[in-house]
Amino acid sequence: MYSKSLTRVLILGLAVITLVGFGFGVERAVAQEDVEYLEMPKQYVGSEKCKSCHQKQYYTWRTTQHSRMAQDLRANKRALIVDWDEKTIRDDLAKLGKKLKVPAKKIYVPKLDEIEYTIGSKWKQRYIVRKKGVLYISPVQYNVQTHRFVNYHEADWNKRPWLSKCGGCHTTGVDLNKQTFSEPAVGCEACHGKGSWHFAQPSAEFIKKEPAIINPAKLTKGVAAQICGSCHNRGKSTKVKGAGWPVGYKPGMAVEAFYTSTSYAIGDKKHMYPNEFSKGHHQQFIDWQKSIHFKEGVSCNSCHYTHAHDLDKSLPWQMTQQWISTDAQTKEGSGDRQCLSCHTAVAKSRNAVHRVHSFTKCVGCHMPRIAKSAESGDVHSHVFVALLPEVTLKNPALPNSCQSCHKHKDQDLNKLNDDLKKIQAQLDWRASK
Repeated sequence: MYSKSLTRVLILGLAVITLVGFGFGVERAVAQEDVEYLEMPKQYVGSEKCKSCHQKQYYTWRTTQHSRMAQDLRANKRALIVDWDEKTIRDDLAKLGKKLKVPAKKIYVPKLDEIEYTIGSKWKQRYIVRKKGVLYISPVQYNVQTHRFVNYHEADWNKRPWLSKCGGCHTTGVDLNKQTFSEPAVGCEACHGKGSWHFAQPSAEFIKKEPAIINPAKLTKGVAAQICGSCHNRGKSTKVKGAGWPVGYKPGMAVEAFYTSTSYAIGDKKHMYPNEFSKGHHQQFIDWQKSIHFKEGVSCNSCHYTHAHDLDKSLPWQMTQQWISTDAQTKEGSGDRQCLSCHTAVAKSRNAVHRVHSFTKCVGCHMPRIAKSAESGDVHSHVFVALLPEVTLKNPALPNSCQSCHKHKDQDLNKLNDDLKKIQAQLDWRASK
């Protein structure tokens, strides 16, 4: 007993010294429960605990989509982004006609007080209800861009437990046995791992022969990218039958040991094109692995930030929130700047086809909107390949970059292809003079 008490006192003193002496900028009083964290298996503590020392990271994370992937409607009524009116919902569903597997009037539409959590708010929003102690996604979905309600697994929604199918990528710390989770968001610990030991002893890099916390910046690029790939992916768990996310995966590990990605080759025609480009959402990791970026070591964090305060350390961290308006959280902001920060030859010359298309953005051709989140074509491809009209001419099932542009959307494909070849020939001729 004496030895155990003395150990606690020593750890408590060390923790206080650590927080002040190592320049964390916060003199946090360490409670008895914090010391006890070191005596227990590592566990989730929640992003609010992280805020006590990492205020800059916390507040800039709060402005990202990760912090809003799932929201508790009972705690925040504003999480609901649309008026909840059953008649409006059923009227919208009725317009879908034969696309429905259940008649619109018979689809389960939850009452407002039945909804416990909302999912998403950018492209669409879904609504979580509880039946017999299990959480499910209700069979109605609101699409933001077109302001309409549509169906979602209306025939089998109550056979698809949310935490098993999707919850591991919309919340943090899911326990499928207990049907619980630690935090209704993609919180700090979703990417950094369980934080109890780090919270109790911030200076320790290893505790009990395990990393006290995972810092993706200290991992190799390939392993760090797999943290993103654990959710920006589609497939099935290798550890738990029926689970749609990598159950058991921990940041810093290889995700494919816990997960099998989907593909057109195995028969997934709903989410993949015949050329293995994604047509569904949260599949960026699958696309990226097919890209030249992947081969050259350009990873997710090469282009995207997770904590906006890291973008320019010369500025007060509050000012860096100006970048938060960048929808995709790209480090160089919106437009071409992100691409041209590396592709300097293109930036200087603007030759050949880049000269003709100088009025548009790089992503318009090289990251065409060919995938679907809520509505078809609202998500960018991440293979970073311009799809020319000849791709669609050879296989009508494949989209092309040109017709993803509104100006060319309904243009005759053969004429568009011929015009493109003529323009390219003229530019090649001029370049040779």
